[in-house]
Amino acid sequence: MPKDMTTTPTDIFTRRESEARSYCRSIPAVFTAARGSKLIDESGSEYIDFLAGCSSLNYGHNDPDMKSALIDHISNDGLAHGLDLHSTTKAAFLEAMDSHILAPRGMDHRVMFTGPTGANAVEAAMKIARKVTGRTNIIAFTNGFHGVTMGALAATGNGYHRGGAGMDTHGVTRMPYDAYAGGVDGAALLDQMLSDASGGVDAPAAIMMETIQGEGGLNAASADFIKKIAKIAKKHGALFIVDDIQAGCGRAGTFFSFEGMGVMPDIVTMAKSVSGFGLPLALLLVRPQHDVFGPAEHNGTFRGNTHAFVTARVAIEKFWANAAFEDELAEKADLIETRLKELSMLIPGSFLKGRGLMRGVDVGSGELAGDICARAYARGLVIETSGSEGQVVKVLAPLTTSVELFGKGFDILLEAARESIETTKTAAE
Repeated sequence: MPKDMTTTPTDIFTRRESEARSYCRSIPAVFTAARGSKLIDESGSEYIDFLAGCSSLNYGHNDPDMKSALIDHISNDGLAHGLDLHSTTKAAFLEAMDSHILAPRGMDHRVMFTGPTGANAVEAAMKIARKVTGRTNIIAFTNGFHGVTMGALAATGNGYHRGGAGMDTHGVTRMPYDAYAGGVDGAALLDQMLSDASGGVDAPAAIMMETIQGEGGLNAASADFIKKIAKIAKKHGALFIVDDIQAGCGRAGTFFSFEGMGVMPDIVTMAKSVSGFGLPLALLLVRPQHDVFGPAEHNGTFRGNTHAFVTARVAIEKFWANAAFEDELAEKADLIETRLKELSMLIPGSFLKGRGLMRGVDVGSGELAGDICARAYARGLVIETSGSEGQVVKVLAPLTTSVELFGKGFDILLEAARESIETTKTAAE
């Protein structure tokens, strides 16, 4: 029989868990429960969650309606795993997706279920583009992050992650993202290079982008840039792929991050909060004319998580069946911007990044950003950094976070920032 312990022996993590672990290094608490926008550790201490599973928990932890539907499904011996067999739960999810998401936005896209990770969805998107066009080159952008499996990794800009491959990645040409090179018009440069027979860029199968770069530092492309890129893709016979894995499901303030931009992607990759409950589920939205895979040509044992279908349906019906939720998100986006301006005013040279409820402050230093987040964690706020040097303090709170809790979280963040700045100033004297 195991010993009676009141706390978890944390040495098991260092003894047995891989060195690849990451978030737990800066957030070492051992968590036992979570509700809404709060995490609870084994001592009973509560933490406000401004990380939300890196945007996998847009509707918070353990939403009661999703939880109830899932418990009912399991209690009634509902299908737990069915490969890609037909099921009532899959049908219900697809009906909800069609009725409340795709049809109202004039999207004729088909839904393809991939393996359960966002990277798998990206891999499938790249494969489709290459099969449709007969080309191999994919255009991706500086600071983009699309996953760490080999194909997706080739499109990821971060050198540290690409270094983990142990070999050169290929098949991707990197171009400057919006405002990456100061006054350089990245879209015009891309068009010129593709139009020039001596431009040195092979005709692309696809141009793939995040409209808001999450891991890359919350760089938000303008509507003008996004529209230009979509037109360039069409002009040069390439598919236009939007990676909405982190920026989708309401994170940008609308269900898709490209809404209102005047574009319609050929393919949209989605994962993270698609299930609504933190359960693994990834998918592609692909225009019918590009739905070219033969049966099982891109497959996986866990393509289509039946339990996730249950919670995903509830998430769509609860939050996206009418416009009220979007109105609420707009108000919260304004609140976040206001409070982040307070943070930026404390740090000379800092500036706001992102869009909607995917926001942060570039404080100019990874060391400073990390110290602010560490001090915030010590006060009960879970928050992380992003950017090429980890220099952006990044807010990814659940979209359902109450105004009151947002206030408490930002109060903690500002207190942590003031202490960090004062400590740095004292050390320098």
